[in-house]
Amino acid sequence: MIHTLQLQDFVIVESLQLQLESGLTIITGETGAGKSIIVDALGLLLGGRADSGFVRQGCEQTVLSASFTVTPAVTAWLETQKIPSEQCCIRRIINASGRSRAWINDQNATIQKLTELGDLLVDIHSQHAHQSLLHADTQRQLLDGMLSPNDLLNQVQNHYANWKQLSDELLAIGGDSDDRAAQLALLTYQVEELQKLDVENLQLDALNEEHRRLAHASQLLDTAQQVLNSLESSEPGAGSALALLGQASRQLEAAQNHDKALEPVTEMLLSAHIQAQEANNELRHYIDHLEINPQRLDELDQHISQLQDVARKHQIAVDTLPEHLQILEDRLHALENYEQRAAELEQAQQQALDLYRQSAQQLALQRQQMAAELELAITQNMQPLGLPNGQLKIKLNFNETAQPTLQGNDKISFLVSTNPGHPPKPLNKAASGGELSRISLAIQVVTAQSGEVDTLVFDEVDVGIGGGVAEIVGRKLAELGQHRQVLCITHLPQVAACGHHHLQVQKNSAENQTHTQICTLDVDARIEEIARMLGGVEITRHTLAHAREMLGIH
Repeated sequence: MIHTLQLQDFVIVESLQLQLESGLTIITGETGAGKSIIVDALGLLLGGRADSGFVRQGCEQTVLSASFTVTPAVTAWLETQKIPSEQCCIRRIINASGRSRAWINDQNATIQKLTELGDLLVDIHSQHAHQSLLHADTQRQLLDGMLSPNDLLNQVQNHYANWKQLSDELLAIGGDSDDRAAQLALLTYQVEELQKLDVENLQLDALNEEHRRLAHASQLLDTAQQVLNSLESSEPGAGSALALLGQASRQLEAAQNHDKALEPVTEMLLSAHIQAQEANNELRHYIDHLEINPQRLDELDQHISQLQDVARKHQIAVDTLPEHLQILEDRLHALENYEQRAAELEQAQQQALDLYRQSAQQLALQRQQMAAELELAITQNMQPLGLPNGQLKIKLNFNETAQPTLQGNDKISFLVSTNPGHPPKPLNKAASGGELSRISLAIQVVTAQSGEVDTLVFDEVDVGIGGGVAEIVGRKLAELGQHRQVLCITHLPQVAACGHHHLQVQKNSAENQTHTQICTLDVDARIEEIARMLGGVEITRHTLAHAREMLGIH
């Protein structure tokens, strides 16, 4: 339900804040006072088209905001949109150029999002506004809402999901024969190309290391030879590192006989001499076996280049080629064994389809039974509302062989006839605006406990009626208000007297400016307003007494 509604510089409203309650709230006022201003504001908050005409004259912008009850359906929608779901507040700003911005719980929102959320929050019924009851989906939901608990619909949806998953898998592994052949040829080529490069045994680090060694073989050989020469130089007058280390260790070995403190140093030099000899031997071995092989280097250059090219073609890193080959081989294997897998999937798909159709047929029968009860109940509620010859029919067309859908294979439509001898037609073709509002009211009264939208707005629902019919309309609205929040704009006192709450719209002019205010009426003010609506040049004590009687006040 709507908790608060705030308007700032909206049309002829300077500033307004309303606290709305549950039950039936009546909105009245003189002709031209702006009774539909709440409907217009809600329409904009819920995704209606904005233009500069909504901005109060002389102002830069209009600001609209409202807070709503967070229902399970609203929570689920907010969470799918990644919007905090602890509250539900909508705000919209329209500037003087007609451009607008909107927010849901302080997050930027598109008009589409406002509309989607609005469908869960408020249903507006009037001669000029959108009516969700005209939509086939809404009509089906109303019928299904009366089937409680709706186990058959849940079965249909589960079987549909299973059938859809199997159908998607069957399409994914092969598609049609031409597509399958093309995929098979491509996968075969890709697998053979990678296998020729031996990527399943790819050791990229070792390959790169060998390439670096061959690419720098000459430099490595020169460096090793220079170090070896330094270790064992035999040139006249040049002492080699080995010879110098040997000479130093022998000298200290003789000297330590005189001072034991030299023993550790002597041991270190002896150790260094031994390690230098080992290094010398290892270096000779390295030089003897170091390979300078231009042909192998060329082979490595070509192989690494091919690996890089094929990785680039598959849009992956070179080191992931082995894993990629495994994926391609698995796909190829599945495609090569398509016939067997397809047969398995087709059998499972047919079983899922059979289960779906059985459940869909049972659901159709259940819907047909409920449709008979529902159309009778709605007709009985329609006829007292100024539609004495009104008849509502719910038409169901079940197509057993149709493509499965999440909601079954029924096409459901609400049809109405308002005149004797006229065949029933769709709601939007058989009734005038006022008639359609009253038909909607009858439908809402019957289905009130199953509906998902908390707030209903009826704008001029009483057009074209009066007297006893108006009183019945008021009672129906009050009955509906026992289950939902209902806002009703009316000009009939019989309807207004049935409200649980009453708002009065007043228009005042001062200093060449027109302002509209909306006031919550107490008991005395409500008596005055009902008396005004009863008519007459002036309000007499008889008129006031009649107003009290209508309100049940003695």
